[in-house]
Amino acid sequence: MQALSEEGRAKVNLTLRVNGRRSDGYHDLESVVAFADCADRLTLTPGADLNLQMTGPLAQACGETSDNLVLKAARLLGERVPGMKVGSFTLDKVLPVAAGIGGGSADAAAALRLLAQLNGLKPDDPRIIEVAQLTGADVPVCVRSLACVMTGVGETLQPLALPKMPCVMVNPCVPVATKDVFGALGLRSGELLVGATDVLLQDREWPDEGASLEEWVESLAASSNDLEAPATRIQSVIGDVIAALSATNGAWLTRMSGSGATCFAIYENTAEAQRAAEKIRADHPGWWVHAGTLS
Repeated sequence: MQALSEEGRAKVNLTLRVNGRRSDGYHDLESVVAFADCADRLTLTPGADLNLQMTGPLAQACGETSDNLVLKAARLLGERVPGMKVGSFTLDKVLPVAAGIGGGSADAAAALRLLAQLNGLKPDDPRIIEVAQLTGADVPVCVRSLACVMTGVGETLQPLALPKMPCVMVNPCVPVATKDVFGALGLRSGELLVGATDVLLQDREWPDEGASLEEWVESLAASSNDLEAPATRIQSVIGDVIAALSATNGAWLTRMSGSGATCFAIYENTAEAQRAAEKIRADHPGWWVHAGTLS
């Protein structure tokens, strides 16, 4: 059987609200999530043994292969699917690691989609969903890779109809551990950041299907990323990235994604985004820069 291939698209948190920390230690979130047109590529060659090889410009940044979420997801699914067909994964790694854009989660989600295809499972098979949740908070949203409002600890997904959003994504090539950022946020178990009234109001209405880019940017600008401040305290270069993006011509909205350090800016059109990316590459040659679209 020939090899199968899937993209692991970068996830971008257009907003990220931390409602509090649950008694079990997990943080309760609300986030508008979009997906970018940059991606890792995962290939599965069917075979008797489950293994993973790493290639690509950022393969060395992934650490030990045995700890990779691709293998974790595959093993968890194998425990739930008797006689599951497996094979050799090859991951072409181009997305930054520990960057707030769900690279590892997107790779794990791609692995689940490939194994589902190989084994004749539907994408919404309860075992796929269960394994996605067990693998990581961002994996369920990455399995779908569709714009949505993500709430809870990543298990509740409400689809959104986003317009194409010209953007520039920038990472200063400094990893930021998610656990460190939540640690800097400093919430105790059971502590809420919002009151009861705020919780009732949090299911806000986002623009309807067919709304313009300008309407969406205006709505997104009224929100924020609650992890931006603690992440910047850990890595001050995040502030430099946001300043560099904000200084480009035509940047309508600039914000950090996830727990950082990747930041993004939304532009009126792709030409402005391309010009902004060229300027940032010239000014900061050591940074990872991508110009494209979110949707």
